[in-house]
Amino acid sequence: MQAVNLPAIAGWRWIKMGWELFRQQPSGIFTWTMLISLVLIFSSLIAPIGPVIFIALVPTITYLTLCACRQIHSGKKLLFPEWFTPLKQKPLVGKLLRLGLIYVGICLLAGLISFLPFSPQISQAVTILAEQDDLTPLVKALNMPMMIFGILYLLLAALFWYSPVLIGWHGFSIAKSLFFSAVACWRNKWALILYAVIWAGIFTLIDLFLGVLVGIGLPLTLVAILQVPANMVAGSVLYCSFYPTYITVFTEGRMAREMGPSTPADQS
Repeated sequence: MQAVNLPAIAGWRWIKMGWELFRQQPSGIFTWTMLISLVLIFSSLIAPIGPVIFIALVPTITYLTLCACRQIHSGKKLLFPEWFTPLKQKPLVGKLLRLGLIYVGICLLAGLISFLPFSPQISQAVTILAEQDDLTPLVKALNMPMMIFGILYLLLAALFWYSPVLIGWHGFSIAKSLFFSAVACWRNKWALILYAVIWAGIFTLIDLFLGVLVGIGLPLTLVAILQVPANMVAGSVLYCSFYPTYITVFTEGRMAREMGPSTPADQS
């Protein structure tokens, strides 16, 4: 199996390819995005176990999203009864769930490493917030642990970015999928960084635009209503762009050639 080293501009091209993929079947992928959002909202209502369950399901959701995108890319209609067809292989479901549990465990470990050393400052800031209604100390106390967690999460994301599809489409073991995912992310780190920065900018611009609408006098209720479909469309394109990040790195097909010059690197 081969992976390729792509130029940094690939990060932008992935987003463009995601948009083109979304345009092929917008209703299908939009509905899938809504379903994921509903699962997230429902899980948040049964805290603390709900969010943990959702995090454990992230690899499975990622795999199903990529399967849906592959179906769209192949020209097939994305139909609701077929959304969960890829999970009919029982060994696959078990491996994805185990991968999800590992994901939860590493997330918790990263959280402990990031926040535990700063727990006295955070506790003191929470006390000040309760007694004086002053949020500033808490914000300051969380700055450093949040920064540390962000760095650790980037490393975590590299491990799990490609691993669900490497397990599902290539039959890799969990350990092998995590290793090759990390290697592929490292080889394409500049493209992935640009990809993440652009998406952060897109969602920030959406929020800023909605803030401008509030500023010019539109009712807050109306702006809140507009925010839902705006974020859903952006989220749908985001999910569609996951597929190009895989197919251009791990295949040498048409999409990979569109990315321009690259350097093959044998991974097996």
